[in-house]
Amino acid sequence: MAKSAQYQLVQDKKGMWWDLALYLPTVVALLSIGMQMWYGGNQNLAYLLVFLSTFFFLVGFNRIAATRLMLLPGAPVAIEVGKQAVSLLLRSGARVDLIKNVRFYADYAGKSFGLTGMDSSGKNRRFVLHRGQFPEKAQFEDALSRLRVFK
Repeated sequence: MAKSAQYQLVQDKKGMWWDLALYLPTVVALLSIGMQMWYGGNQNLAYLLVFLSTFFFLVGFNRIAATRLMLLPGAPVAIEVGKQAVSLLLRSGARVDLIKNVRFYADYAGKSFGLTGMDSSGKNRRFVLHRGQFPEKAQFEDALSRLRVFK
């Protein structure tokens, strides 16, 4: 295995549409049922449903804007995998070096993975990367094989 490998990430438009298809109907359904409950006289349940719809909206927005489209300043746009550490370049231009307690978590479907670790300032950081963010499937597979040492 070579010293380190760097991968440039791209926007995952297909994944964005999948997430929209998942989160949008959920938020609309929760809001509409919440409104029915509000005008039906059950305000306590309506508060709960509106809270849940807001929560799902925020989670979906963060997933789409940060991981799929990489629009937020804290979104990784490049990843470099070495033998001892993993470095991520963020949209803001900052570089995060995961140097301690680096862990790699692959999902069972093989479509995404998570990275956790402590950076040089002692802050615990977490990142999720999707297969669609890699320009080629071979790059995704290579990154997975290099990251398995952090399992």
